[in-house]
Formats: sequence, C-alpha cells, structure tokens
Amino acid sequence: MLKIKNINTYYGQVHALKNVSLHLNEGEIVTLIGANGAGKTTLLNSLSGIVPPRSGEILFRDLPIGSLAAHQIVKLGISQVPEGRQIFKPLSVEDNLELGAYLYHRAKKEKEQIKKTAEMVYELFPILRERKKQLAGTLSGGELQMLSIGRALMARPRLLLLDEPSMGLAPLIAQEIFQVIAGLSREKSTTILLVEQNARAALKIAHRAYVLETGRLILEGMAADLLENKEVQRAYLGKEKKEIWER
Repeated sequence: MLKIKNINTYYGQVHALKNVSLHLNEGEIVTLIGANGAGKTTLLNSLSGIVPPRSGEILFRDLPIGSLAAHQIVKLGISQVPEGRQIFKPLSVEDNLELGAYLYHRAKKEKEQIKKTAEMVYELFPILRERKKQLAGTLSGGELQMLSIGRALMARPRLLLLDEPSMGLAPLIAQEIFQVIAGLSREKSTTILLVEQNARAALKIAHRAYVLETGRLILEGMAADLLENKEVQRAYLGKEKKEIWER
C-alpha cells in the first residue's frame, strides 16, 4: 500500500530524515520506535504533506504523493492523528468530528455516509456519544485522544498515521486506546503506521516494526522478533515499563 524510497527531509539546513525507506502492506500495523528527536514525527509529517521531503519518493497505492498538498493527501485516503491531540477545544465533540469529514461536506449524497461514519466512531468510543454536545475543551486527556482518533477516522482513511497516542495517558486508558488501534486493523482493515515511545505496548499490537535513530532506519523486522531483540530491549524496553504493561 505504501512505499517510501530514500526520502530526505530537512528543517532549513537540519537534515532530519536521511535516506529513509520502508513499506506498509494493506491492513497491517507497523510501528516506528526511537528516542526523542529521532525523526519519527518528521516521517509522519513528510507522509501527510506537512513537511515534504526534498528528495526520494513516496508511493501510496502506486501513486507518487511526495509533492502533493496536505489536503490532497487526505483526499487520497491518508489521515494523521497528531501528537498532542490538537483538538478544537471551543467546539463541541460533534463539531470536531464533522470537521474531520470536511472534504465530503459539499456533496449532498455524502451526508448520509458522514452520519454512518460518525456512528462508527461512537461505537468505537461510546463515551464520545455521551459527550457529543459537550465542548471538547472540557474533556479528559483520554477522551481528547479518542476524539482526535475519531476525527481522523471521519475522513475514512485507508492509512491512519498515529503520533504518540498514549502520551500523557494513564496506563489503563492507554491500553484501551491500543485495543481500539488493534481493532481498527483487525476488524476495519485499516492500515496503520504507529509512532509510539512506549515501544513495548506498540510492538505487542504491531505486525512489523522499524527502529529510527537520528534520522536513519537502523533496524527492521517482525514486531515479535524485535520484542526479543537484546539491543531493542536495552535501548527501548525498560524494566519499569514492562512491569506496568504486564499487570
């Protein structure tokens, strides 16, 4: 579904991604792990058109997208859930979800489908149905993350980019979020690229994984294999995290 070939992305003169190549197959979860500053968010932003790469190639369903604008990429079927939620807090939950479907609002025939997609989101996150008239700014951190994912799903993506979905969440809420992510792949056939600092939790739900270090991919493999890799364990799977996520 997605092929990235030797992309190089810069912030001014800073070379953030260096000849990065990876791929995602239809319906799988691929996780990208690495330390802060490794370039994980930059990779997602390059895919979604926010920070286009200067060189290299990005193919989505065999279509080159590296030079497309962000809204064109969303229209093709790629949605990003940004780090830090970035919800419109003065608006209601319902209004935030409707904004996620902004590409479809002009077509009258799409109104019924927008309602069906919203219903799917409410089924995934029942608490959002209870809160749909409530201002987003009054939600808890976990509810905001659910809303952020729900808003991205309103665009009916074939590929969902998730940036640190467990950040700042209590372990039980984070586990619930990861269960929903796994369900999207298993039950909705949504392809997912997951950036996550909680490497252990991410590897447990992913099919495959890549390790990014200072802008370069240094390791790739099946997620289950990387969970047992001694170097990955040493660098990213601390004992404290293991105890929390195996309770």
